Amino acid sequence: MAQGEHKGLIARWLEGKERTEEYARSTLPTNRWSLFWDIFKGRFGKLVLVNLLVLVTFIPVILIMFWRYATILAQGAIGPYGAGLGVGYPVIPNIVGAAEATAVQSDLLFFALMIPAGAIAALGISGGMYIIRNMLWTEGIFVANDFVRGIKRNYLNVLEAVLVFTVTLFLVTWVGNLADLYIAVGVAQSWLLIVAKVVGYVFLVLSILLCLWMITLGVNYKQGPWALFRNAVIMTIGTFPQTVFFAVLALFPLVFVIFGSGFLMAIGIILLCLFALSYAMLVWMDFSQWAFDRFVNPKLGFTTGKGIYNKDKGTMQGTGGNAAQESAALREYKRMIVAQGKSKLVSRPIKPIDDDMDLYQLPDSFSRDDLRRLKESKKAMEEDVRTYEEEHKDEERYVEYNKQFEEREKALQDEGKKKKPPKPPKMLNKRK
Repeated sequence: MAQGEHKGLIARWLEGKERTEEYARSTLPTNRWSLFWDIFKGRFGKLVLVNLLVLVTFIPVILIMFWRYATILAQGAIGPYGAGLGVGYPVIPNIVGAAEATAVQSDLLFFALMIPAGAIAALGISGGMYIIRNMLWTEGIFVANDFVRGIKRNYLNVLEAVLVFTVTLFLVTWVGNLADLYIAVGVAQSWLLIVAKVVGYVFLVLSILLCLWMITLGVNYKQGPWALFRNAVIMTIGTFPQTVFFAVLALFPLVFVIFGSGFLMAIGIILLCLFALSYAMLVWMDFSQWAFDRFVNPKLGFTTGKGIYNKDKGTMQGTGGNAAQESAALREYKRMIVAQGKSKLVSRPIKPIDDDMDLYQLPDSFSRDDLRRLKESKKAMEEDVRTYEEEHKDEERYVEYNKQFEEREKALQDEGKKKKPPKPPKMLNKRK
């Protein structure tokens, strides 16, 4: 018996173990963890491409953060804040609270600019989240088309979520800077200011969790602004321990960029340019799909477990060739194929040019008899082609192609007659 080819460590890590003839089925994802790893390993190139598209929309946010960082360094270098260095020139009689007052004024500008910059970043988030959702549903992916389609479908919902976070960040930073200023100048009952600062940071953390849920709810379900906010609050409270864990798991690569320095910041920048954003979207969307399957989809009558292989039934859950479950870009592509009509090269037999039948060639000087012979040879060749087509038209490959084309055409016609899906309930409660 021939021995199997010895593969290296990297090849075996990528391909897995080839044990039996059921290898292909055994490697299909059967839970959310395996689905995450299957996408991260098998579609890493598309994740990098999605990350780059999203990163482009984050450029204003990154520039504002860099501008603020450079301003802080400049103010620290030229400002009269050093102890024991004297007042210096120009003369400033009292520098107590000067640094804090400068922070209040500068951060008002920077974090106010974060609000429109966040609105631009919402473009990338809405498009990227839509692609990641389709990946988790194991649908056909056309990155550029689906990215634009995701912006059109989800931008308003994502914008609402981003505004909640950026406005909260602006207010919390302003309150925190004011608290530092009043404490520095010796305002009475400074403990109240410390409490206000701590409460503000707690609200900021909660707004991050709330924003994440608003994004995934907006991408998965059609809801109004108030219903989206209310349902996000319910999901945040109802799954609070899991929400905190997966939010930390999703966002930890960004921590190196925001809070790191030196070598750690360099690692964070590399991760940000490669896959940090798409990784965060994949982790959070994967977790939210689990939560929706448990708390939401059964109540709405929607398919649960999309993208997960069911061992008992031997099928992928949520898939079955239904055009309504495919990505909108893939359905548009199929419509284009139907509109162009059947391929004449595939739908019917074509006689190969491999016989002795040749078309009569006219000589340089030809007569009426030569023209007659040319016409007769054309007719004979056309008759031979028709005979060949009649003899082979019932072959399986032609019959199967025509059948599939007719079914696809009928499915696309029936799709327009289907009723709209039911709207999600006003409250999302745990199923009994």
